[in-house]
Amino acid sequence: MTLAEAQIGKEYRIKEIDTNDEELNTFLFSLGCYSGEPITVISRRKSGCVVSIKDGRYNIDRPLAEAIQI
Repeated sequence: MTLAEAQIGKEYRIKEIDTNDEELNTFLFSLGCYSGEPITVISRRKSGCVVSIKDGRYNIDRPLAEAIQI
């Protein structure tokens, strides 16, 4: 299942991030978004969703949400 399909308010664990962009992987790692970390979808928008990772909230666009496997 991908983050784009996740239920709002339920905590999930990231299994993997399926992207070939090394710069994007490095950026996500700096946010705390990597395998094994908990992630929660707080709300959905047309362009993506707002997620909680560690102590931060971030807006994730739809293509990236589909690349995050939970």
